Amino acid sequence: MVKLEGGICPVDQSLKLFSKKWHIQIIRDLFFGKSRFKDFKEDKADLSNKVLTECLKDLESNGLIYKKTFEDNSKLTEYFLTEEGKQMNKIIYELAMFTLNKEDSYSDDKRNEIVDLFKTTLNVD
Repeated sequence: MVKLEGGICPVDQSLKLFSKKWHIQIIRDLFFGKSRFKDFKEDKADLSNKVLTECLKDLESNGLIYKKTFEDNSKLTEYFLTEEGKQMNKIIYELAMFTLNKEDSYSDDKRNEIVDLFKTTLNVD
């Protein structure tokens, strides 16, 4: 382990923010326009309501997301990335590019389409 002043490694500290399985996927989903509880569950059959609720609370308490409850409809709650959470754009992009470069299962056209989608959506040059 890298020993820094105070004995704390920034990588270890970062990993504590994303200790649960679904944290990164939720942040990715927020970049791609999902904002409601039911939206995060789409395509994640093994994500329970309890675990999703815990993950959203964790991400909120760590300052990466915030929730907004609408006054006219108290049952309508949406989640958004904070400015700090938006700084995850390059990390999400690099994770996607790592896999695209590692996997041979994508055609060149599909790979280019995915790269363009992630660059545009995550605002990465």
